[in-house]
Amino acid sequence: MQRVDLVVVGAGAAGLMAAGTAAGRGLSVYLIDKNEVPGRKLRITGKGRCNVTNNCDVPTFLEHVPQNPRFLYSALNRFTPADSIAFFESLGVPLKTERGRRVFPQSDRADDIADALADWARQNGAVLLRGSVQRLLTRAGHADGCVLSDGRKIEAAQVLLACGGASYPATGSNGAGYRLAEEAGHTIVPLRPSLVPLACAGEDAADCARMAGLDLRNIGFSVYDTVRRRAVYEDFGELSFTRHSLAGPVVLSASACLRDMAPGRFRADIDLKPALSPEKLDARLLRDWTAAPQRPFAQALEKLLPRNLIPVAVRRSGIAPQTPCSDITRAARRAFGEELKRFSFRIEGFRPIEEAIVTAGGVSVREIDPRSMQSKKVPGLYIAGELLDVDAYTGGYNLHIAFATGRLAGESVQPQA
Repeated sequence: MQRVDLVVVGAGAAGLMAAGTAAGRGLSVYLIDKNEVPGRKLRITGKGRCNVTNNCDVPTFLEHVPQNPRFLYSALNRFTPADSIAFFESLGVPLKTERGRRVFPQSDRADDIADALADWARQNGAVLLRGSVQRLLTRAGHADGCVLSDGRKIEAAQVLLACGGASYPATGSNGAGYRLAEEAGHTIVPLRPSLVPLACAGEDAADCARMAGLDLRNIGFSVYDTVRRRAVYEDFGELSFTRHSLAGPVVLSASACLRDMAPGRFRADIDLKPALSPEKLDARLLRDWTAAPQRPFAQALEKLLPRNLIPVAVRRSGIAPQTPCSDITRAARRAFGEELKRFSFRIEGFRPIEEAIVTAGGVSVREIDPRSMQSKKVPGLYIAGELLDVDAYTGGYNLHIAFATGRLAGESVQPQA
């Protein structure tokens, strides 16, 4: 097998972008992935719709990166969200911008993004090889290729690790890249899940199970730190319940902010009626209950709350379900309104990293040149995408980071001397 200018390990978002960029500059490129179809994880992002980027400027983008945002300054300015939108539309994938500036393909098909990116890389000359990298090769301290698990030896002037984090291991993103980087001498910041559901315990977990499958829209959401005694996250949007946790966009974004997780430290508060002040909500309850004074309490909530939520709200209120509305005291009614404005759940911890959208932690960015994505430890070794200790909130930011860092690496590698 011929010696090439660059071997890219991982045909995901960062790897495909880097391979296509480098090959488009005339470099010889091998792209190695264990999956038969490239971009496997990319194809399931955004629930199969693929949130490509966030339609904002670079300063706004960086505000949504809680971990090491300054490291991304060069990459994001070289390949901005506007550049990403123009790039994919130039490949024949029309895009659209939705709430929160989230950008999706008009088709709502993640496959369209993955196929376009893979086809572009191939057309530029990148050669896709199926295999799993066992170890990296170096010569005189310089990257020199890799060895696959089947014994094949790939010689290359430069190597790019872009094999993803430890989330979604079924897609091949099993964390092997961290081992390769660590064996090359890099420091690995401890891994943790980010953009992940928040697990509850005890009766709160039981309430999640009772409401499993329920999606709430247009709710207020905040997370309170009981140690610091202040809110650490506030948002508005969509939330869902699973058998044991809180999930949905607002929860996933909140999880990226909870750096000091401990059982019971954080409390999630849901405002089920954010459009109504406590006074207006009380007036609404009074009006509904006065109109049907003999109606049982639980039945009187059918126009106010989703069906699956009513039994939980009733149990938490302490009011017997069959109590006639006329028998509910003013104090009990107001307390119930307060419960709806702060529907609380004690957070036990994160769900496992396998359920996370993004892996936080990873290769220390102090050991990577932000102007090129080249290792400061091993010349000729580049690292991009989720392997880096950089993560952002939900909304297209993390995927764009993969595209931008992959692009920068692909622009920075040089042909063999």
